[in-house]
Amino acid sequence: MGLIVQKYGGTSVADSEKIKNVARAIIKEKNNGNDVIVVVSAMGHTTDKLIKLAGEITSHPTEREMDMLLSTGEQVSMSLLAMALNDMGYKAISLTGLQVGIKTENCHMNARIVDIDTVRVKQHLKEGNIVIVAGFQGVCEGNEITTLGRGGSDTTAVALACAFRADRCDIYSDVEGVYTFDPRVVKTAKKLDKISYDEMLELARVGANVLHPRSVETAKLFNVPMRVRSSFKTDDLGTLIIGVKEMELIKPVTGLACDSSQIRIVICDVEDKPGNAAKLFNLLASKNLSVDMIIQSYARSSNNTNDIAFTITKADKEKFDEVSDEILNILNASNIHIDEDIVKVSAVGAGMIDRPGIAAKMFDVLAKEKINIKMISTSEIKISVLVEKQYANQAAIALCKAFELDGADVADVKGDLPVV
Repeated sequence: MGLIVQKYGGTSVADSEKIKNVARAIIKEKNNGNDVIVVVSAMGHTTDKLIKLAGEITSHPTEREMDMLLSTGEQVSMSLLAMALNDMGYKAISLTGLQVGIKTENCHMNARIVDIDTVRVKQHLKEGNIVIVAGFQGVCEGNEITTLGRGGSDTTAVALACAFRADRCDIYSDVEGVYTFDPRVVKTAKKLDKISYDEMLELARVGANVLHPRSVETAKLFNVPMRVRSSFKTDDLGTLIIGVKEMELIKPVTGLACDSSQIRIVICDVEDKPGNAAKLFNLLASKNLSVDMIIQSYARSSNNTNDIAFTITKADKEKFDEVSDEILNILNASNIHIDEDIVKVSAVGAGMIDRPGIAAKMFDVLAKEKINIKMISTSEIKISVLVEKQYANQAAIALCKAFELDGADVADVKGDLPVV
């Protein structure tokens, strides 16, 4: 007998019929002779509705109360799923993050899991129960409810798979696996049978909406076998996520992603001296502001100043606005320029390692499309560029063709942005 951890996203449990379908999929795994732990997200767009409801009450809700509110969504879906399983003749019990013993750091809205108490869940499994766990939540010191950030149910599932040494962690959603592009945007996108942890992690970080980055990070650290599967086609094995050593790296680029959630900030005319960059980014860190791409320009000889440019998420703009005057003062900068009309386009592939010319090819393709690059960021297996939002589709289509990721025509593209 093995142990399988399954995670079902919001679209998979959006209504009562879908919840019953999920119950039947769980029963199929149980009948294969496995113990099953199931992690569920909130039903459909429940989380968005709760956020909107909070906004109707106040424009500045406290993070603690937001965690109290948002954690209720998963509790609804977990209890309904447990009811469905019990009604079908299978023992099941639903547990909140507190009841499971999912312990997090002392941080609201975006906490990290630090430990999981396995005693209670093991006892329920021993008694023959299917254990349904509320995703996205845990508790910190003092039993304060915390949430893990949007998409955090993926992380809950992988963390449980690690804690219980599960044989596999299956992430179910409304897509059949990981694609070179989002199939809802580009009809001819290719589904990947396999992808490495490193590639999936980079894609998740640069805008792919398939998995939460921390879930992939955790899976890689503990070598947890993962599959991304469709809850509507449970016989489809989806995409297997494995170590790069097991991959046959034929193409240098595995997939592309577009991220329209970022804004570019430029701090102008900062004195070119040691310590100024540290002052800036220490201040941002103290306000819990995460920074992505960073560029510091060459010092201008006329006044010994340079510009420091970086990107943050649009969701953090309000936090940045609160400290913008302080930044100007401590750096004695002339002004701050904010550009919200940008998109980050990224090419990812473990095959880039030790294969020259990938960046040159990417830049050449964009140049031929007459698309200006505003910022560049690279790693061993990723190249990201900032472009104006209006050119996102054009850039992604051209790069997709150049790296032979699909056979799409421009006419095949629908929607605003192609994402993996």
